[in-house]
Amino acid sequence: MNAPTPLPHAPAEVVSFDRIELGAILSLYGRMVAAGEWRDYAMSFHPEVAVFAIFRRTAEVPLYRVEKRPKLRARQGIYAVVGSEGQVLRRGHDLKAALRVLEKPLRPID
Repeated sequence: MNAPTPLPHAPAEVVSFDRIELGAILSLYGRMVAAGEWRDYAMSFHPEVAVFAIFRRTAEVPLYRVEKRPKLRARQGIYAVVGSEGQVLRRGHDLKAALRVLEKPLRPID
């Protein structure tokens, strides 16, 4: 009798941003690019976290990371904005509220 062949493992589920979340992030990103503050971004998706990294220049470490961690839903909140040195700038259950930490006040025109 032949032993049953083991089934290949199903690919691991990954965390990602949905269309509304990505729209909120890209809206802020577009405003900051237009203001000359940011120049590039990268996204990565893993089983535990989705990350939108924001860069001033392409070859640098990210200025900020917007992270989505579903496992923290019941605790501090699913979203976090993290600074370049790993400090959590804001965490919460509402993405738009968490992104407000990155908003810069408009400068008056002289």
